[in-house]
Amino acid sequence: MTTPPLERTHTAGDVLSALGRAGLRDVDSSSLARALYSSDASLYRVEPTVVVRPHDIDEVHAVVEACRTTGTPLTSRGAGTSIAGNAIGTGVVLDFSRHMSGIHAIDEATRTAQVQPGVVHATLQRAAAPAGLRYGPDPSTHTRCTVGGMIGNNACGNRALGYGRSADNVAALDLLTMSGERFQVGRDVTVASDRLERLRSLVGANLSTVRTEFGRFGRQVSGYSLEHLLPERGFDVASFMAGTEGTLAVMLGATVDLVADAPVRHLVVLSFPSMAEAADHVPAILPFEPIACEGLGGRIVEVYRAANGVSSVPELPEGEGFLYVELAGDDAAELRARAERVVRASGALGHRHVTSPIEQSVLWRIREEGAGLASRAWDRPALAGWEDAAVPPERLGEYLRGFEALLDQHGLHGTLFGHFGDGCVHVRIDFPLDAPDGRRGFRSFLTDAATLTASYGGSFSGEHGDGRARSELLPLMYSPEAVSLFEQVKAVFDPDDLMNPGVLVRPRPLDADLRGMGAGWPAGLPEPRRGLKLLHDDGDFGAAVHRCTGVGKCLAAPGAGVMCPSFQATRQEKDSTRGRARVLQEMIDGRLVDGGWSSPEVHEALDLCLSCKGCLGDCPTGVDMASYKSEVLHQTYRGKVRPRSHYVLGRLPLWARLTAPVARLANLALRTPGVAHLARWVAGVDQRRSLPAFATRTFSKVIAREQRATGGDPVLLWADSFTEYFSTDAGRAAVRLLESAGYEIRLLERQQCCGLTWISTGQLDQAAELAGAAVEQLHPYVEAGIPVVGLEPSCLAVLRTDAVELVDDPRAAEVAKGVFTLAELLADREELEVPDLSGRTLVVQPHCHQSSVMGFEADLRLLSRTGASVVRVGGCCGLAGNFGVEQGHYEVSVAVAEQQLLPAVREAGPDAIVVADGFSCRTQLDDLADVQAVHLAQLLLGDR
Repeated sequence: MTTPPLERTHTAGDVLSALGRAGLRDVDSSSLARALYSSDASLYRVEPTVVVRPHDIDEVHAVVEACRTTGTPLTSRGAGTSIAGNAIGTGVVLDFSRHMSGIHAIDEATRTAQVQPGVVHATLQRAAAPAGLRYGPDPSTHTRCTVGGMIGNNACGNRALGYGRSADNVAALDLLTMSGERFQVGRDVTVASDRLERLRSLVGANLSTVRTEFGRFGRQVSGYSLEHLLPERGFDVASFMAGTEGTLAVMLGATVDLVADAPVRHLVVLSFPSMAEAADHVPAILPFEPIACEGLGGRIVEVYRAANGVSSVPELPEGEGFLYVELAGDDAAELRARAERVVRASGALGHRHVTSPIEQSVLWRIREEGAGLASRAWDRPALAGWEDAAVPPERLGEYLRGFEALLDQHGLHGTLFGHFGDGCVHVRIDFPLDAPDGRRGFRSFLTDAATLTASYGGSFSGEHGDGRARSELLPLMYSPEAVSLFEQVKAVFDPDDLMNPGVLVRPRPLDADLRGMGAGWPAGLPEPRRGLKLLHDDGDFGAAVHRCTGVGKCLAAPGAGVMCPSFQATRQEKDSTRGRARVLQEMIDGRLVDGGWSSPEVHEALDLCLSCKGCLGDCPTGVDMASYKSEVLHQTYRGKVRPRSHYVLGRLPLWARLTAPVARLANLALRTPGVAHLARWVAGVDQRRSLPAFATRTFSKVIAREQRATGGDPVLLWADSFTEYFSTDAGRAAVRLLESAGYEIRLLERQQCCGLTWISTGQLDQAAELAGAAVEQLHPYVEAGIPVVGLEPSCLAVLRTDAVELVDDPRAAEVAKGVFTLAELLADREELEVPDLSGRTLVVQPHCHQSSVMGFEADLRLLSRTGASVVRVGGCCGLAGNFGVEQGHYEVSVAVAEQQLLPAVREAGPDAIVVADGFSCRTQLDDLADVQAVHLAQLLLGDR
């Protein structure tokens, strides 16, 4: 079945000219755009000719016409979360997610929704919720995947057991073929079409093949699902089109079914000695009609706990394999009784009933992040490839034992999870693709895995389609007659093979378009500095940027996390964590982005990165874009002239120290309009920004005069540069608060900067010196068992993470363990008295670095003791150190603040108390909302 793709006669100029004549508004053939769209969430890389983001159906018609007349391949794309290489192509990539993402109507009477193909699943869920309805399928990428993409790949998700696959929830589709024919198909739609009559005749002539080879069990998704076209199924073309992966027609719109969303859910977590034994007991659970029965390996739980802390995982029963069994209904008592019967029938080692929605959401989050977490479960990165095979559920345990034996045979490791109730298994495997025989081994394993799956009557794809990863293997699953049927169906709709060629019919070899995974370093590209171990990959920058698997959590709508604030503001792929990682991967590849560290594409992608470290905490694969950006800036400007802001904002603590003796005079000068204007220009600061005032007396001098021996437990209060030279009030409040809690305050003999601003501007050699000096001064206190408390979260985060990576000194790791936030020190201190704020509202903005590096749980425990109503804001304030004040960033900085922070402050009203420990956060609130936020120390002291 594998043949080379058809020869193409088009050139990039041909199709670009055709698109230009059509007047399309969002056409991008830049090397940056092509880099961003060269991959999806798979292992494959295919460089497109041009990316088009259509605004409406007329523009889609124009794109199809341009492709038809120039012979250019066309690939439809939603969120780009496809894991089989379904959403990449050599010609035009048609991205529906940016402009065609609306909901036309929700009909409560018919329980349907009419949507554009680019609508995000979670957006549809929110719109349907007020009517007590939901869209049934719910993939783990539901916060960013599009409904069009779900239908294209026949996505299913955790609750397909109860609500069905995408194919089971399609009421009607609006389709456009490459010939320009537009038609609607669906349960209540009848169209007269010669094309559809040819399809009907084709199926009619092959009824025995279709009836015996297709639709044998629910998760048989590989190939074309021809069973929907059988006469006894009503020749359901709309359902048939689900899973055709954009190879037959372009979807212009869809009408999807909605289902009633049961108000009560009961989750039972069952534990077993192994995943195979968990699978053995699935058939005994299914008669109790769960809406979900999910498998999760203990190793994934361990990775999540290691990344997020012991308290991040609710209590689980002992075991190595878990089943999440979710029951839904109207009566909590009935669900509890049914859950007890599930436990008795399950044969589990242990169990736990979870009825708290909060705990349920945490457990489901671990499951949803399974793909990203599984990629970090072994010494080598674990990759997609053999990703979502399925077998009939009654054979699942036996199949898993065979599969684990196959992994052993090939010397590989895999972390299993999946939709066990449907017999569908996800796995990430540590393929050594960059080893000398890595690609040959990859092909060998996938072929053997396909043979094994077929022997159990299984499907190579259980929900995400075959794409480039599995299409070549279809002859191992289907007869020659069935494979021939695929080719004939393709000929009915796309005889010129322009729609997503290389997928399903005449497929590309499964190892033809694999992207490099970053091992080694390209010749001619200066290597990263020795000390940048921030990458968590032994200093291997290539391996680090390839941590991004493309699952796209950074594309999710704003929530409790931080990642990715600039994407939330611009909604452009280049401003997402994934987009930036893709460009950096292309820089290392060198074929498309060929300018190395100084490539314009690289700097354009990184320009709006706030260095918030949100991805470090929120990305399931552990991407740390702030560190990558620091390295790029370091390499780009090493030995060269830097932007003005690097010399001023990037060395702000140095200038603050030099200015301290004349702070009053400096403040007076900076309040003079002409001088202030010039100062902003010199510093590279936007003229719309205020300039913070220097403290007229440094914190150390103030406290040295006021300090007294109290005889309490000693604590070192580390005066970071912002507390020392700008925000001394917060520092003074912290001293009084700590003393009231029974501590005796100690200070360093001389103030020491951590190097934060040097890190954020890529001045890493100087940053390493400063961080090393901080470690040198702080270590004796840590060694003596004296806790070190920091007040500025971003600076404390440097000691917790960056210093360990930048400084070649084992003492740095000891210091990292001995430094604490104020809340971490005080949360469990019985001597601390907190003010009674009952009846008040606290709007709390956690600093991004604190959320991502230290966590905010201790702060929440302290704040809850005040009796106030606490509103925790997610996301970033938008200032993010030097980012928000730099020229060219003002609009994005404000837009980021408008995502969550400013609306929360406005909604809370003027009587609310706004709490923000970050100097940047307080500055942003002052600048944009005229709100004087307080530090936690000031709040707890009653100094507000």
